[in-house]
Amino acid sequence: MSITITLPDGASREYEPGITGAEIAADISRSLAKAALACRIDGRLSDLSRPIETDARVEIVTAKDKAEALELIRHDAAHIMARAVQELWPDVKVTIGPVIENGFYYDFDRDEPFTPEDLETIEARMRQIIAARDAVRTEVWERERAIRHYRDNNEPFKVELVEAIPEGEPIRMYWHGHWQDLCRGPHLAHTGQVPADAFKLTHVSGAYWRGDAKNRMLQRIYGVAFRNREELKAHLTMLEEAAKRDHRRLGREMGLFHMQEEAPGMVFWHADGWALYRVLQDYMRRRLDAAGYREVRTPQVVDRKLWIASGHWDKYRENMFITEIDEEHAQEKRVYALKPMNCPCHVQIFNQGLKSYRELPLRMAEFGSCHRYEASGAMHGLMRVRGFTQDDAHIFCTEDQIESETAKFIGLLSGIYADLGFASFDIKFSTRPEMRVGSDEIWDKAESALEKAILSIRNDYEIDPGEGAFYGPKLDFTLTDAIGREWQCGTFQVDFNMPRRLGAEYVTPAGDKATPVMLHRAILGSFERFIGILIENYAGRFPLWLAPRQVVVATIVSDADEYAARVLERLRAAGLRAEADTRNEKINLKVREHSLAKVPVLLAVGRQEVEAGTVSLRRLGEKGQKVMDLDAAIAAIVEEATPPDLAQDRG
Repeated sequence: MSITITLPDGASREYEPGITGAEIAADISRSLAKAALACRIDGRLSDLSRPIETDARVEIVTAKDKAEALELIRHDAAHIMARAVQELWPDVKVTIGPVIENGFYYDFDRDEPFTPEDLETIEARMRQIIAARDAVRTEVWERERAIRHYRDNNEPFKVELVEAIPEGEPIRMYWHGHWQDLCRGPHLAHTGQVPADAFKLTHVSGAYWRGDAKNRMLQRIYGVAFRNREELKAHLTMLEEAAKRDHRRLGREMGLFHMQEEAPGMVFWHADGWALYRVLQDYMRRRLDAAGYREVRTPQVVDRKLWIASGHWDKYRENMFITEIDEEHAQEKRVYALKPMNCPCHVQIFNQGLKSYRELPLRMAEFGSCHRYEASGAMHGLMRVRGFTQDDAHIFCTEDQIESETAKFIGLLSGIYADLGFASFDIKFSTRPEMRVGSDEIWDKAESALEKAILSIRNDYEIDPGEGAFYGPKLDFTLTDAIGREWQCGTFQVDFNMPRRLGAEYVTPAGDKATPVMLHRAILGSFERFIGILIENYAGRFPLWLAPRQVVVATIVSDADEYAARVLERLRAAGLRAEADTRNEKINLKVREHSLAKVPVLLAVGRQEVEAGTVSLRRLGEKGQKVMDLDAAIAAIVEEATPPDLAQDRG
C-alpha cells in the first residue's frame, strides 16, 4: 500500500510508507538533494531522515528558505560547539543550547572560566567537526534508558532535563558523529551543512541553571551564525556600529542620564536628558490633544482590592512592588501595590457617573508612571527598567466602533513614527489563543474589525496565530532603526474582559445598559525605552527640534562675552533651548566638547562678529562655518527647530 506525497506546486507522487524527506528530494532532482537542509511535513519542520508513514504535504527546505535555514544552522552550531567543548575538555558538563536571535548559546558547567583564547580554540575545533561532514542521526528512547545513559556518563543536568519531560512525550536523542545530545530537533543532515565561515563565538557570561539564582552558576558561551560569510560580515559590522550608538555610552557623553545601585532599574534624568524627555512628551501631548484624547492622571499606589478585581493580582503579582501599611483604626494591615499598568485605574474614571452611548468613543490618555519588578540580569540601560512612564491610553467604545478606532489609531501612530524618524513599520496581528474568554462570535467580530482596519491603511502585515491576549486579539508595531535593528514599540489590544470585571457600563440608544469594549493602546511603549531607541537610531545626533540643547553660543575672546549674552537672550526669547559658553578656553576646545555632546548648532562670536552684528554658524558633523546676520541666523534656526506637528499647522 502506497502513500501520497503532495509537493508545493500541487503535484503528487506515490511512495512506499517510511519514505524520508531526503529520499523525496533525491527523487525530484540531484541538485535539490544536494541543497536540502530539512523538510516540512504538513507544515511542520522536520529532519530529512524522519520516516513519513501517511499521506502528507512535503516541502524541501533549502538555504533559500531564510528563516528555517537560519534556525537549523544555529541549532546545529550550538550542538557542534558543545561537542567541541567536550572534546577539548572532557570533564565539562553540558546543559542546554537553544537558538536565539541572530545565533545561539550553550550553558556549560566548568570550574575554570572560559577565556577569549578558549573561544578561538573552540571555533577552530568546530570548523574541524564541520569539515568532517559527520552524519546527524536520531533515535527515540524510553525514559529509563535515557536516564540510565546520562547517569552512567555523569551528566546530571541531562538527567534532570529527561525527568522533567512530561509522560508520553518522545525522548529524542541526536548524534553529531560520535557526540550525542538530548534534543527535540529538527537538525541538519550532516555537520558539513553548517557554513564554516559564517559563524563566530562572541562572548561568555554567567547563567544560573534553569534561571534560578538558587542553582549552580554556569558559563554561557554565545555565538552568531548565518547562511554565508557575507551575512556574518554584515552582522558584525552592524554590531560595531551598534556599540558606537550604545545609548548608555552616549547618555554619559551627552550628560543625559545615569543609573546607580541605590535605585536599580530607575533613571536619574540630568537636565539635558529631562529636556529631551519633556520635548518628546510635549509633542505627544499635542498629537493626542489633536486626536481627541482627554488626558487624566491616576494614583501610583493602589489597594490590592482593585488588582484582585482586575485579575492582575493572580496573574501578575510576582512582578508588582507591594507595600503594607498599618492604617489607623484598621484591624489588619492594608496591602497596596505600585501600579504596573494604568488600565484598571482608567476604568475607575470611566465608572464615575453614568455614560451614554453618545459619549463613545471616549479616548482617555495618561503619561502614567508605572513600576514592575524586573530581574537584575534582565535590566539594560533605558531599554529594560523597573520604573517607567507609559504613553498609555484606553479607548472605551462600542463593538461597532472597533474598526474605525483601530484605523484612526494606526493613522495617528504612522504620523508620529514618521515625525520621529521612522518612515516605515511592520504590523504583527496576533489572533485568538486556545485559552481565552468570550464567545467565538465576539472574537470573530474583533478579529475581522482589526483586519479591516489594517487593510484600510496598508495591505502588508504578519499573522501570529494563537498569540493574542486571553481577552482579545492584538496588534504589535515594530520599527526598524538606522542600522537595521527591529524594535517592537506600539501595541493595540481589544479587551472585552476587564470592563466587565470592573463593572463598566454605558446606556445604549434603547435605554439599556451595556459593557463597553476597551481598547488598550500605546505608541511609544514607554518614554524611557523609546528615548533609548531614539538615541541609538540617531547616534545622539538628534534633529534640531528634538535636541535637548539646540544651540550653544561660544565666545572666541572674552571681549565678546557681553555680545554672547545678548545673542543668548535673543535665542531663548525665540523659544530655542540655548546656552552660552564663555569659559576662558580656546574655541577649538569648545567645538570639540560641544560636538562630543552632540549639540546641533554652535554660534561662535569674536571681535569681528561683535562689530558686524553677526555670528559664525557651525553645524554638527559639517566642516567649516557660515557667517550670518544674527536676525537671519535666528530665523533659520527657529524654522528648522519647529516640531513637525507645529510646522504642519503653521503651513
